[in-house]
Amino acid sequence: MSILPVYPWRLAPEGLATFRQLRALGLRPGGQPVVAQLERPRRRRGPLVAFLYQIDLAAPVRPMTPARWAALERANAARRVCPECGRDAGYRIPPSLGMCTPCAYPATSAA
Repeated sequence: MSILPVYPWRLAPEGLATFRQLRALGLRPGGQPVVAQLERPRRRRGPLVAFLYQIDLAAPVRPMTPARWAALERANAARRVCPECGRDAGYRIPPSLGMCTPCAYPATSAA
């Protein structure tokens, strides 16, 4: 087990990036291991940790194919249908409710 180098927030060396920074550059880690981590201090809970990857070893993001776009569209459409009333809610139903707003709060929506 190797110990990763830890850098303070905003002080990572050149050539390293977080997952989100790679994605902004149109890249992905591509199976490479984490090479370091950033730590951002927080008051109440422990430090916020972000893993760093080497930019030169990153692979380009795979393009969306028509089949992947269709699968994503079907998944989003399924999240819009209320399991209680079966109607299209017009928005993605939050997992915390598990149903559309009129079904979750019938007393307030009837008024």
